[in-house]
Amino acid sequence: MALSIENLRKFVAPEIIFGNGSRFLAGEYCKKFYIQNPMIVTDQGVIDAGWADQVEQSLLEQGISPVIFSAVTPNPRDHEVMAGADQYLSAGCDAIVAVGGGSPMDCAKGIGIVTSNSGNILEYEGVDRISAPLPPMIFIPTTAGTSADVSQFCIINNTEEKVKIAIISKIVIPDIALIDPETTVTMDPYLTACTGMDAMAHAIEAFVSTAGSKITDVHALEAMRLLNTYLPRITTSPDDMDLRENIMLASMEAGLAFSNAVLGAVHAMAHSLGGLLDLPHGECNSLLLEHVVNFNYDSVPEKFKPIARTLGLDHRGMTRSQIKTALFEKIRSLRIHLGISKSLSQVNVKPQDIPHLSEKAVNDACLLTNPRPANKRDLQVIYEDAL
Repeated sequence: MALSIENLRKFVAPEIIFGNGSRFLAGEYCKKFYIQNPMIVTDQGVIDAGWADQVEQSLLEQGISPVIFSAVTPNPRDHEVMAGADQYLSAGCDAIVAVGGGSPMDCAKGIGIVTSNSGNILEYEGVDRISAPLPPMIFIPTTAGTSADVSQFCIINNTEEKVKIAIISKIVIPDIALIDPETTVTMDPYLTACTGMDAMAHAIEAFVSTAGSKITDVHALEAMRLLNTYLPRITTSPDDMDLRENIMLASMEAGLAFSNAVLGAVHAMAHSLGGLLDLPHGECNSLLLEHVVNFNYDSVPEKFKPIARTLGLDHRGMTRSQIKTALFEKIRSLRIHLGISKSLSQVNVKPQDIPHLSEKAVNDACLLTNPRPANKRDLQVIYEDAL
């Protein structure tokens, strides 16, 4: 019987330890891996919050003295990756422990790529362009949304071209993800909202992706269910650890989904937008999500119906057009409820920026799995709708 590879799907994930206090296991896992000189990749905000110090202490208790690299900014730059790689090599490091949100974790992946494969980080843009394995990587996320701790994505800002590049390879999946909901208590309300909507975008895009499967669908729908149930309540109960635990779980579920099913036009367009204007990634996704759903809906209405149900919409008796409108309004109302009420024009996107944004987005690897083929003009119209 001939085997059709078109019907095959792979699923990859790190070893995951989920729960409050899991961050304190970093030292124990370094010892298990016989790591002697790890680099902790973090940023100043995470240091100020105290999380990096706690992780460092867990290493010291195992007799392991780490090197600290914290010169990471939001939307990590190519030159930050290269500086981290230089420090890693000069210090003779043998592993990476990332502590932080998406920026430190993506920068950590970039450092691992360069130190194992040489060259410049920008050379690895695209799918499966990494040949050598990375050093051992232990990731501890401090935000609930980016899911870099479980994904095969690495997003780096190309500062010369002013665009974010996507590096996609199972080689960049961390070995260990210590997912600790307690670390999210120091996020401010807007960051909580943006990262939560980022997770929602991950789940929706993964579910309608042309590379999705029954395996990824399970994780995507569960992420949507959790987010729909718990994310709106975080605005009035930010100290509720049960809410934070479930939102962190949703982020993990969405990460497992999109890491294996890939993404779509929301992320392709957000990478272009964030690269040009240095905007927060979750905010970019939030402002684009409802408009991309509107664009994609008629191509795969059978996929959007279960999304609508999972988000609490009773679409019985509705026409296709009515479901589409209801879903658009549901996503918009959620982000506005969370305090993400701006339009693209209110974050300084100008009409004259749109051709440049579309030109960059149309070449993004995430666009390849969007359920509806999109050309440059299609993307221009979506950006215009979001202004």
